[in-house]
Amino acid sequence: MPAKAGIPGGEERQRLSLAGAPASAGATLALYVHWPFCVSKCPYCDFNSHVRSSVDQEQWLEALLTDLAHEARHTPGMKLGSIFFGGGTPSLMPPATVGALIEAADRCWGFAEGIEITLEANPSSVEAARFADLAAAGVNRASLGVQSLDDEALRFLGRAHDAAEGLAALDTAQANFRRVTFDLIYALPGQSEEQWRGQLGRALSFGTGHLSLYQLTIEPGTRFATLAARGDLRPADPDHGATLYEATRELTESAGLPAYEISNHARPGEESRHNLAYWRYAPYAGIGPGAHGRRAGLFTRRHKKPENWLSALSRNGHGIEEEALLSPAEMASETLLMGLRLREGVELDRIEPAIDRTAVARLQREGLLAVDERLRATPAGMLVLDSVLAEICA
Repeated sequence: MPAKAGIPGGEERQRLSLAGAPASAGATLALYVHWPFCVSKCPYCDFNSHVRSSVDQEQWLEALLTDLAHEARHTPGMKLGSIFFGGGTPSLMPPATVGALIEAADRCWGFAEGIEITLEANPSSVEAARFADLAAAGVNRASLGVQSLDDEALRFLGRAHDAAEGLAALDTAQANFRRVTFDLIYALPGQSEEQWRGQLGRALSFGTGHLSLYQLTIEPGTRFATLAARGDLRPADPDHGATLYEATRELTESAGLPAYEISNHARPGEESRHNLAYWRYAPYAGIGPGAHGRRAGLFTRRHKKPENWLSALSRNGHGIEEEALLSPAEMASETLLMGLRLREGVELDRIEPAIDRTAVARLQREGLLAVDERLRATPAGMLVLDSVLAEICA
């Protein structure tokens, strides 16, 4: 989704004022740590995840600490508002590794009051057994990849756990972490509205303050894309997907977890602070293979393949493959692309260079956008958000 980074002229360099602007005293930064390894590759997944027969844990800890120190040197005067361990499957990391990275981050930046520290986890019994140690290491929010409460659907999605194991892991997570969220995937082939309503109603009964609810998307390069191209997998009809999306918003809203982002639902105050930093286009640093960052007016992207990232670290002291200064127009475009995903929308004065006012006015008349001092997608606009963005981007 981010725009391609470019190098603006000298005048534009003096006008950088959006995400990644030079740090001011007390400014907060979001830190993303990517752990790229998984036990197996799910057929729908296009994330930067890799299966390896073994991982040198000591080597990887040292490498991540080196990458972290590089980012800290380039973001002086900031405190961390959030840390997010993503992947891959970061719950495969030894808790001691997680703790060492949290301690190093605190030494390098210092923590803002009430810092949110999230770790993604698979809901297997093996990984759930580490939850108490991960909480002791400093993780205070768990994000579980439950994906479905139905065993047949879990087999279709290539998940290693069954529904009972997933629910047991959820219980363990709720006993150990201050905050817990979990993911579900819907609009699976053949899934009816009644089936999805039943599953979502059950999920809402578990008492977590946050849910991430995603329609199944066939991503290029995945196993599902190959099956779809052969005709062996038929995705849900878009109109049916829209019906399920509307049912999702209805049920979560009535349960007190309204959608604050197109796929994320939370009780007020339980929103993901880390992801809000992305969607609000606030500064963030990313370390580990394939991680992106926006800080000090720069776009950063690290080497994607784990071995290439390690080689870059040994050569350069960091894993960055590409770094470029973003122009105000590019930053405004990224602010628009991220911010319009949010229910709150985005401030108009931050995106003025990126929007076609004529298209905005037309889509407002059609009921797809709302405009005051902010630009927001209406519920109808959220259903066709990609098309809305394509029309209004200048």
